[in-house]
Amino acid sequence: MRGRPVGRRHRRRRLPGPGYGWCGPLSNYEHLTKLDEDAAAVIARYPQSGSALLPLLHLVQSEEGFVSPAGIEYCADKLGLSTAEVSAVSTFYTMYKRRPVGDYHVGVCTNTLCAVMGGDAIFATLKDHLSVGNDETTEDGKLTLEHIECNAACDYAPVMMVNWEFMDDMNPDKAVGLVDELRAGKVVHSTRGPALCTFKQAERILAGFEDPREGAVAGGGAAGHATLAGLLVSQGRTPTGPAVTTEASE
Repeated sequence: MRGRPVGRRHRRRRLPGPGYGWCGPLSNYEHLTKLDEDAAAVIARYPQSGSALLPLLHLVQSEEGFVSPAGIEYCADKLGLSTAEVSAVSTFYTMYKRRPVGDYHVGVCTNTLCAVMGGDAIFATLKDHLSVGNDETTEDGKLTLEHIECNAACDYAPVMMVNWEFMDDMNPDKAVGLVDELRAGKVVHSTRGPALCTFKQAERILAGFEDPREGAVAGGGAAGHATLAGLLVSQGRTPTGPAVTTEASE
């Protein structure tokens, strides 16, 4: 009886390319083909297509609200990568979500400085007020709450972010008022100017497409008083700006 030579591994036929399964091409992302034109524009920005992975993942999130298995296959096929390579990137960076996010992603910084300035109290208050835990979404699908690491805004601690827009000098009462206004559908502005958009809209902007919000870019403004305070002291000048108090400091 003839068989395979001992010690040799059976070699299956080689797959034609990324995104190809044993039964033929994978086709789980038909709903994402509407992104083809935008995806081509993103990829064209880079001399090597693989460099477009990060913005392409944001583009997928602008459609799905998270990075689904179908979204991973879509990116892999568009960039000539394996799904393992795309998964490795999408699970490494915390801005890419593995389950659907609400209309507004509410992040509370609980890193050291924000925590001692009131971030822990803000996060605990919002969990109780919204009846959700960390990385959970409210029943109405409006808000996803998450504690996040340093936002590089320690001079405005404690800091929150809504769809990656800063909300500075927060406290528990202000945080509750903020989420209530978002759930009520009111127009809310970042403390640095721009009106907040939805998570999916923000993801399209992060993919590199023009921000459609009128005056949003200019509305971001320049460095504020808290950021410039150290510079003024180093120059022998007295810092000026609004006095800020938080519950943690009262």
